[in-house]
This record gives sequence, C-alpha cells and structure tokens, in this order.
Amino acid sequence: MAIDTRKEQERAELHRTIWAIANDLRGSVDGWDFKQYVLGMLFYRYISENLTSYINQRQIASGKKDYNYYLEKDEIAEKGKSQLVKIKGFFILPSELFENVRKKAPNDKNLNETLEKLFSHIEQSATGTESEDDFKGLFDDIDVNSKKLGNSVGERNQKLVKLIEGIATMRLGNYQENTIDAFGDAYEFLMTMYASNAGKSGGEFYTPQEVSELLAKIATVGKKSVNKVYDPACGSGSLLLKFAKILGKENVRQGFFGQEINITTYNLCRINMFLHDIGYDKFDIALGDTLIKPQHWDEEPFEAIVSNPPYSIKWEGEDNPLLINDPRFVPAGVLAPKSKADLAFILHSLSWLAPNGTAAIVCFPGVLYRGGKEGKIRKYLVDNNYVDCVIQLPDNLFFGTTIATCIMVLKKNKNDASTLFIDASAECVKVTNANKLTEENIEKILSAFIARKDIAHFTKVVPNKGIEAQDYNLSVSTYVEQEDNREKINIKELNKELSEIVARENALRAEIDKIIAEIEG
Repeated sequence: MAIDTRKEQERAELHRTIWAIANDLRGSVDGWDFKQYVLGMLFYRYISENLTSYINQRQIASGKKDYNYYLEKDEIAEKGKSQLVKIKGFFILPSELFENVRKKAPNDKNLNETLEKLFSHIEQSATGTESEDDFKGLFDDIDVNSKKLGNSVGERNQKLVKLIEGIATMRLGNYQENTIDAFGDAYEFLMTMYASNAGKSGGEFYTPQEVSELLAKIATVGKKSVNKVYDPACGSGSLLLKFAKILGKENVRQGFFGQEINITTYNLCRINMFLHDIGYDKFDIALGDTLIKPQHWDEEPFEAIVSNPPYSIKWEGEDNPLLINDPRFVPAGVLAPKSKADLAFILHSLSWLAPNGTAAIVCFPGVLYRGGKEGKIRKYLVDNNYVDCVIQLPDNLFFGTTIATCIMVLKKNKNDASTLFIDASAECVKVTNANKLTEENIEKILSAFIARKDIAHFTKVVPNKGIEAQDYNLSVSTYVEQEDNREKINIKELNKELSEIVARENALRAEIDKIIAEIEG
C-alpha cells in the first residue's frame, strides 16, 4: 500500500504543533496533566466547530447563503437550544464558541472565569436529557485555576492564552473532508507521548495501535458488521474505536460500550468518543469497578469483546460473598485468586459474550500455566470448549513492560473441540528500544488464525484432550516447537577434519624430534 504523503505531512505538522504547546507549558504542567489540558481544549474546539458546521449547513440549505453561527446573537441562538440538544447532545452559545473566546482571550483579564463558566454551561446544556451522562464531568480535569498553570491569575491566564492559541493553530481541515482522523491522531499522539508514565500517575495502561488493530480484526473475522462492541477495562477507548476504523462506525449497529475504574481515564474515554465523531446515542461508557459492579447487565450479550485488562491486580474475590453466587463466575465453580484478578476478567467477558461472538483479550503469561484456582478455571474453559486460540506475542511490545504477553480468544459455539496455538513471538520489528507489530506481522497472524492449520514452528491445532493431558497448560511453547537455529554439524566431516589435524600434528612432532636429535648428536 502506497504511503499517503500529504496525510503524513499533515500528521507530522500536527505533532510539531503539540510539541510546541508542550514547550510553552513546560516546567509548570507535567506530562499527564498537560495531556488533560490539551485534550480538553481540543475537545472544546472540536464541539464548537462541529456544532457551528451542523447549524451552518442547515441554515445555508434553507436559503441563508451567508449564514454563520459564529456571528449569531446569543438570544436568537437560544431559541434553537432544545432542538439542538436532542440532535447533538449539547449546546454552545455563539459567544462561548472556541473561536469567539480565542479572539478575546489575550485581553480577557478574567479568562479563567470565562472558561470555567462556559465549560459549566456546556455540561449543563445536557442536564435532564438523554446525553446528560455523556457530558457530565467532562471538563473536570481541566482546572483553569490550578497553581500548576501559575501562581497568580495573570500567570495562569497567560498559559491559557498560549494553550488556546496552540490548539487554534492545529490544521484540522474541514469536516466535509473527513479530517476527524486528525483529532483522533492528535489524541493518540498525546497518549503515546505520555504512555510511559500513564500507568504511574494516570492509572492508565495504553495499548499500542497495532495490538488494538490485531484484537479488533480477530474479533471481526468473517463479519462486515456487529451488533455492539464491549471492553470491560476500556481505558481511553482506543480498543473500542478500532472497530469504527475497521468496520466503519455505522457497522457497529448498536454502539460502543465500556467500563473504566479510573475517573480521569473515564473522562478521556468519553472525550475520545466525541473526537472520533461517535454520537452521544452511540456509546455508553460507565465509571466503576467492572468485576464488583458491572454497569451493562441490560446491554449484554456483546458480539465483539476486546480488552487489555490490568495485569495481576488484587480484587475482593472470595472475600466478597456476593461474588461466589455471581452468574459470571458461578459456572467455573471457583473464583480467581484475590491476588490475581486476570481470569476474573476472562470469565466476565465470556459470560457477556454473544453465542455468535468473539472475545480477544490480552493476558499476562502466568494465567496460562499457574496452578491452583487458575488451573481450575482453565480446566473449565477447555472442558467446555470456550478457548478458541492462544497467541504468544513478542516481548517489549507494550509501554511500561518488557514482558511477552499473550492473546486469549474465546468463542461459545466452536466447530471443533480443539484449540489453536500461534507462536508470534518473532512477529515484530525493532523500533528504538521497543518492538512493534507491522502490517505484515498482523496479516500473518490473522491469516494463521483464519486457516487454523499446523505450520511448523508457528502454529499447532491441539485437541482439547491433548491440553487435558498437559494438565490444562495453555502456554504456546508447550505445543508449538521452537525452531532449532543452532548450526548443524556434519559428524563425518568433523571426524575427517580431526583426523587430518592429528596427522599434521604427528608429522610436525616427528620433524621436531628429528631436529632435536640432530642438535643433540
């Protein structure tokens, strides 16, 4: 596939702009907080332009050729508020649009108050409507009065002006030209910039785009559309949004669903949905602990489930009497250990998976071979023929860990009582200090997943009875033999060489003895 030069140039320019904003705010705002400010302001610009574009198109179509909502009077605009909220999910007065605020910002001595009020007004516009939950608290992480921006109001406002100007200079194009990807790309670039410390200060573990793409493609093999997609530990929503890119958002018929325990990341996920032009009525992102208080009982089952849940975190497990009788965990007959919740996420996903669905979940390698309760859960999964495939990924693929993770693929209605094992540990290229999946790597893994045939040193289809014989060990290395890359030695040739060396040594020794004898004589 040829590289779109123009697109790459636009992307590079966008990244340079973000770096420029970072330099302007450097020293006062750390990486994670900087991301919140940039994304929040980017979101504010986006919904301002999105609403303006929608209204302008409607007005121009009705005959008002020179109409521009940006120039409208607030009192006139207010008349269409209720109708706009029904359609778009929110409302912004013309005076509070990003471009109008930007124009006045350098001379606005109360800029912090201006922004605080308008953010509140945007959220309040959705109060009491169907979109209320999607907008509530979205701007909470953009603290315009934070001392991180400066010790005085004047210093803080100077930083805010620089932030607004930086966001304004991003070349995001016209909406008719489908440049919404520019917003998404800005988001993903920011996530990548700060992924290394995201888990420490932001409570988030970022999934690289290539891994997200592989998971989404696995979950949609043979399908052009799905009813809805779900991620029980959705983070910033990047996994969910891959379905919009791969299938087209209109082919995720009933929308995108996820739950996130960290409130900051939960807010980012909702913003990310909007930045990718997912309507408020097409996503449902919930806040809370999925394992203890799942929020989507009324929405399951899901035809596609993808997730990269936190590795080996602690959870209540058997200490919570309600979980022992929870329909998600009862069938396995045992709860995941309190110190390692990994298989609790697996069982939760399996429980909410549609009969014709596929779940693809990133796993910490220990869940594939550890004994005890985890061994019993694996026995339940294999004996009931739920494990469709296990894929060994390369090491050093994820930000924040060098460990080689795996993907477990679950299905409820398989055609055979066997499990496919794929050793993709070598399917990567080295980029700086990390490994990365290429398009070729992804397609090779996907093709092997679809073909479901034995390939020497790469794939192995194992009858479930064979897994039982291995005490339900699901490690790929147990079934796929590693290729022996050691140099092969020809014993006959080696013996011949040794004989020649010995002969030469004997002849040399005879010559030396002869010379010594002559000297002594």
